[in-house]
Amino acid sequence: MKKQSNGYTKSRLIRSDLPCDKCGSSDARAEYDDGHSYCYSCGQPTFNDDSEDEEASWNYKKDSLEVNTTKQYLSYCGISDATMRSYGVFTHVGMDGRPVSIEYPYGDHCSIMRSINERKFLTMGDSSTAELFGKQRFGAASANAITITEGAKDALSVYEMLGSKYPAVAVRSATTARSDCAKDFDYLNSFDKIYICFDNDSPGKKATREVSELFDVNKVYIVDLTKHKDANDYLIKGDSAEFVRVWWNSKRFQPKGIVSSYAAMEEILKKESKGATASYPYATLNDITYGIRLGEVNLITAQEGVGKTEFIRSIEYHLLSTTDDNIGIIHLEEPEKRSIQGLVSYELSTPVHLPDSSVSLDEQLSAFKKLTKKDDRLYFYTHFGSDDPDVILDVIRYLAAVNQCKYIFLDHITMIVSGHEGDDERKKLDYISTKLAMLTRELGFTLFLISHVNDDGKTRGSRNISKIADLNLFISRDIEANTKEQRNVTHLMVKKNRYGATTGPAGKLWFDDKTFKLSEINEQDMEAKIKLSQTAPF
Repeated sequence: MKKQSNGYTKSRLIRSDLPCDKCGSSDARAEYDDGHSYCYSCGQPTFNDDSEDEEASWNYKKDSLEVNTTKQYLSYCGISDATMRSYGVFTHVGMDGRPVSIEYPYGDHCSIMRSINERKFLTMGDSSTAELFGKQRFGAASANAITITEGAKDALSVYEMLGSKYPAVAVRSATTARSDCAKDFDYLNSFDKIYICFDNDSPGKKATREVSELFDVNKVYIVDLTKHKDANDYLIKGDSAEFVRVWWNSKRFQPKGIVSSYAAMEEILKKESKGATASYPYATLNDITYGIRLGEVNLITAQEGVGKTEFIRSIEYHLLSTTDDNIGIIHLEEPEKRSIQGLVSYELSTPVHLPDSSVSLDEQLSAFKKLTKKDDRLYFYTHFGSDDPDVILDVIRYLAAVNQCKYIFLDHITMIVSGHEGDDERKKLDYISTKLAMLTRELGFTLFLISHVNDDGKTRGSRNISKIADLNLFISRDIEANTKEQRNVTHLMVKKNRYGATTGPAGKLWFDDKTFKLSEINEQDMEAKIKLSQTAPF
């Protein structure tokens, strides 16, 4: 064997023009002095022990690529060499001039190599760093539309058939399509239109649905391939014009259809009724609402300063304690540190945010980890102040679709448009509240939405906020009462209950200012506390 200048060891050829038992070629196999042989027809090496271990074969091929091949930009499957060069896709060419494999880059540190003569793939580099194929070729928001395909070869084909004008990227496979797109969500979402062009088969259709759900339904278009299986088939079979027609006539993704037949009605009736997936921490409220269900908007309304944030914090803590689901928190009026410490205070039954707290940072972190049970379960949107409605909508979609948050808290909706006035504020609140309701149905999560009310008890800025809600829970507290005990009682009132129908008083909560925790209190105990405070000496 001969040592090369690049540090690799190259085997010396002993015999060539030998038959190959694997592919049947009469003269494509060659033998080398290290004991292995290699077929330049099927690209399959054979070792002394005649091992059939495919992984060993591919590992050998990976190690020997640099020394037994050269890299060239060649046309392939109807794709021009110019397109291959544009995407940085090169062909490994053997010493005899025959193409061995093609390498597709999925980012800087990962690529997928495909054998020319057989359907085998090898991931080279760190697959955890993989990005969408072609992402580096096109900048974010660099065009009006982007096309996502199921494989690199199809992305190259789409780019070429559309005149090398429109961005085309690819996921690694139908199986990884959702996770690949979720990983590059911000990049894909920067384009106004997202065309999904996956294979015309069951895995491709399933992947199409999964990826479509990640994005706003108004920007997703489905390239409906009917004549051929994938984009490359259109290219190599001379149907590029037909593909272009199909692409331009792509329709927006429709996540749900319209049903009318008796058979469809029967299937709907057979479905299990929507049941509660979690409970409230308060028995009376649970009895009235039948618990918390996915796909609903639970609106909490209150006057300013009555403790709505502490109320929803008690629900956040309860969900973290009693479920294993991911939770998203958007507190626009509260810094994330205060939000985290609020939950830690519940866990430790002491207000750790106060300056006289003796709870150390390590103790706080330990309590937070104990409460959340695992890393990357609780997601905070670290933003303080108002924001563009579409930004918040994208954040919530990201939390639900990408981070799989089943319960999301938005405190509060009017803060989003606090910089707007008059009719413009109402229109924006109408818009975002409607979109939020659609998102909960589309993605199947529960939204806890907080809104201030005006002096008439109506949601501030837009009446549509209360109209889209499945549950409207009004909380009140006499913040000017004579005694602390009276001021520490929060009253719950169900004003709308689409699922359970029952409305009216839903219990009373007691705020313990020593632990900063809310708990339900019955009428007798509440009266006793108030009476005791009235008779206590000054």
